Amino acid sequence: MSWFESFILGLVQGLTEFLPISSSAHLRLTAAFAGWEDPGAAFTAITQIGTETAVLIYFRKDIARIVSAWFRSLTDKTMRSDHDAQMGWLVIVGSIPIGVLGVTLKDQIEGPFRDLRLTATTLIVMGVVLGIADRLAARDEAGGRHRAARERKTLRDLGVRDGLIFGVCQAMALIPGVSRSGATISGGLLMGYTREAAARYSFLLAIPAVLASGGMELKDAASDGSVSWGPTIFATIVAFAVGYAVIAWFMKFITTKSFMPFVYYRIALGILLFILVGADVLSPHAGESGV
Repeated sequence: MSWFESFILGLVQGLTEFLPISSSAHLRLTAAFAGWEDPGAAFTAITQIGTETAVLIYFRKDIARIVSAWFRSLTDKTMRSDHDAQMGWLVIVGSIPIGVLGVTLKDQIEGPFRDLRLTATTLIVMGVVLGIADRLAARDEAGGRHRAARERKTLRDLGVRDGLIFGVCQAMALIPGVSRSGATISGGLLMGYTREAAARYSFLLAIPAVLASGGMELKDAASDGSVSWGPTIFATIVAFAVGYAVIAWFMKFITTKSFMPFVYYRIALGILLFILVGADVLSPHAGESGV
């Protein structure tokens, strides 16, 4: 991997990680369109450490409060009813599905799941799901001619059941094209949460999953030499810088705006990808092993 490739891929990772359009799909497609080799699941996981560091810094006050309350709740029973302590447990509970599936489906994640036809399908299908979820949220918020506006749930309403459902939604992002934020936010909206609550829990929930995945890939890459360290570290730094700016913008955007622009983009990109693969302009395995 060249330094130019690493810069572009780091830029793509930072721009797309927090938007509901799938960073893994865009890394895969960028390589395919440019005629580069697929950066691979290891590169994706490691560069996500950069964007996740942006989450740690952006939500540092929330995270510090949650971690402190959670640790105190281990020895102080009166703290177990504290919202922040409960959030700590809910992040752990919500991380179980992706942890289990990430290990059991590792070979599929690094192989068949990277087929561009599957990526196109998930872009479209999850785009439709996000669109439906967004419309339902907008209807609740605005009310209507014959119905009052409906109050949606906040993170204080989050329980174990909903935490696990969020976690299952996040696990779907193991398939390129699904989008970690897109799947979890869609799940949250469909369960009746506000856009801000769904997005905030989505980002907090991603922290243990991304750091664990990146750590495992770092260990494997260190032992087998499968990663170009200089360009990969550079891409991770670029992803961090760009990702921090994007998350700050996105959290402001969702308080007043609809997700529909992302829905239209996902569907259009998926259709374009099907056309290019169908016309043999792109191979379904473009970029893999130099294809």
